[in-house]
Amino acid sequence: MVMDAARVLAQQIADSTEYREYAAAKEALNYSDSAMALVKEYRRMQVAIQMGAMAGTSVSADDMQRFSQISSLLYGGTDTSRYLMAELQLQRMMGEVFKLLTDAADIRYDIPGVS
Repeated sequence: MVMDAARVLAQQIADSTEYREYAAAKEALNYSDSAMALVKEYRRMQVAIQMGAMAGTSVSADDMQRFSQISSLLYGGTDTSRYLMAELQLQRMMGEVFKLLTDAADIRYDIPGVS
């Protein structure tokens, strides 16, 4: 019964506005190898910065400047900005779903941006 409900939820997520917008933005971005490479580098640097912050190590000024430049390029571009914003909206929705499920199971996780 629970798995049947999970399958229904999975289909509803696939049919959601958030997912459809994300999929369309991703498809548009797939036509540009340079944009995809920039998104991958942005993500790599983002994870490295976050891991460094969690480990208590500082990031070099050069790395922070490069990350800032890549961020400006991505959020300044129409397709890349659309993709990143759509992904953020989908992640937010998925976080809210995850919170509902973990609350039902009495498991507590702190998810940033989800109350």
